[in-house]
Amino acid sequence: AEYYVSFDNVAVGTAIGEGLVKCLADDGVTEGPVALLNGSPTDNNATLFKEGYEAAVLDAGFTVTADQSVPDWDNTQAGTIFEQMFTEADGDFVGVASANDGLGGAVISVLDRNGLAGQIPATGQDATVEGVQRVLLGTQCVTVYKAIKKEADAAAELAIALAQGDTAAADALVTGTVADSETGEDVPSVLLDPEPIFIDNVQVVIDDGFRTVEELCTGDVADACAE
Repeated sequence: AEYYVSFDNVAVGTAIGEGLVKCLADDGVTEGPVALLNGSPTDNNATLFKEGYEAAVLDAGFTVTADQSVPDWDNTQAGTIFEQMFTEADGDFVGVASANDGLGGAVISVLDRNGLAGQIPATGQDATVEGVQRVLLGTQCVTVYKAIKKEADAAAELAIALAQGDTAAADALVTGTVADSETGEDVPSVLLDPEPIFIDNVQVVIDDGFRTVEELCTGDVADACAE
């Protein structure tokens, strides 16, 4: 039998969207226009991420007034695309849901050039060094962490059950399905929940060994780390 272990991409998107909603609520903002900067239109993962964060934003009572995808997840193109979105909307966004830290960085560069970095909350995912640094600096409100250890532990548990020929135990671990990228068939899967990382829980990625103080706390970020 074939099984997958992975993070639930819709849940990842939901964490992005709910993270943005929390950041806005923390600023006392409960309505208004939100921009979506999505991943590659040919990547089904990007579609699932968007499904999650768009629903979270709309369910919270915000409106989506700008919605663009970035070919091949290219960060340079992302900057150009978001610059156009920003100009067309005259900067009238209360927040930006960007699909990963690379796109988030492009968004924040545009906001920074317009004196709005840290004032308009923007998102990301992957807990990259740059993404976590921006969270520490307050220019990115949230990134999403997908713990490798959580994935490895789930895979080990599944492998043990299968090695023992206990398909019932393996099936009991399954929480959903993932479409096989080649056949399109649904494969039983252990789908894991990600963790949103805000400025007050950055320690999580350090405690897990996913990021180190040495790589994060450099240059302008050192003071933010000390705080």
